[in-house]
Amino acid sequence: MSTAFAPTSTSVSWDGAREHAYATAMPPAPCAVPLAEAAGTVLAAPLVAPCAVPPVDRSAMDGYAVRGRAPWTVVGTVRAGSPPARELRPGQACAIVTGAAVPPGTDAVLPDEDAVLTGRGLTGSVATGRHIRRAGEECAAGEELAPAGPVVNPPLLGLAATLGFDTLLVHPLPRVTAFVTGDELVDHGLPGPGRVRDAIGPMLPGLVERAGGRLTPAVRVPDTRGALVDALAEADAELVLVSGSSAAGPADHLRAALADLGADLVVDGVACRPGHPQTLARLPGDRLVVGLPGNPLAALVAFLTLGVPVLTGLRGEPLPALLAAPVPGGLERHPSSTRLVPVRVGPYGAEPVGHAGPAMLRGAATADALAVVDPGPAAAIAARLLPLDPGA
Repeated sequence: MSTAFAPTSTSVSWDGAREHAYATAMPPAPCAVPLAEAAGTVLAAPLVAPCAVPPVDRSAMDGYAVRGRAPWTVVGTVRAGSPPARELRPGQACAIVTGAAVPPGTDAVLPDEDAVLTGRGLTGSVATGRHIRRAGEECAAGEELAPAGPVVNPPLLGLAATLGFDTLLVHPLPRVTAFVTGDELVDHGLPGPGRVRDAIGPMLPGLVERAGGRLTPAVRVPDTRGALVDALAEADAELVLVSGSSAAGPADHLRAALADLGADLVVDGVACRPGHPQTLARLPGDRLVVGLPGNPLAALVAFLTLGVPVLTGLRGEPLPALLAAPVPGGLERHPSSTRLVPVRVGPYGAEPVGHAGPAMLRGAATADALAVVDPGPAAAIAARLLPLDPGA
């Protein structure tokens, strides 16, 4: 077994760890996916209109296509999807529905609510050009409608369908696998003596989904080096999350398992509280591994510190800057480590909610964000905010 992969005695700064994680993750090659699978992915190429929209003049209302002055003689009906109607002559009209191509010669569309049918024919008042969607009104053929880079949202999907696309070239959702270690963990009911209810496994699906990844169901892995080596070797995903094995205790086998597999260590410990024993490594084949501490709040901090930037990089998105807020009551600093403190954000700034121990989720469960408190000697009167919802 390899012995070259030894934990280091120095930790990366919190900001440095976040930047390393983002820089380490390169998006996979773009691929064309069906529209039904494109929501939430990142557009990898500009969206260019292959045709004008609409391609012909169309009615914007249910009513009558009219030509010339009233009264008009109604000479037929045009329905959506019908072939083009014959040209209207002055004094003629035809019933028409929204979206149908207006007959050649149409001056305007008279809405149903403004139309009056009398013995003399159809009458009503409408201005020339009203209620007609002109050909190319939304876009011309060859026009760029969206650049590469935005997240594919429902309106963008609808626009692509309008343009006639069946697929989009995107950076696909990163595939994520999670391994939960800890022989003491139970996954249902009240834990007995010496047992602990798993809190990290239930958190991960929502965190990964909100951060833009696609997680396969988490897998429990026994607390042995061999079991973890086997699990990592077989993992088929761009990102592998391992919880509960990133520290240096007798049951923490992540570093040794990574060494056995010839991994490249990128981050080995982060100068933050909680969440110091977190790890980022690259396995052969460019699979990335993030080691999460076993304490729930520490694991949450580690995922937001390393996991979210990795997923952001894999998606081909920019890493967002963190906004700052005042802290009216001040927050105590750690002399050498960044503190991450659950806070609620109100009109006057950020207020800590308490219950912020590494094993506690009570504070985070009622908070809006984690206040990022830089190290230093004096209390912080302002802090950057790390959203607890990765999709915010």
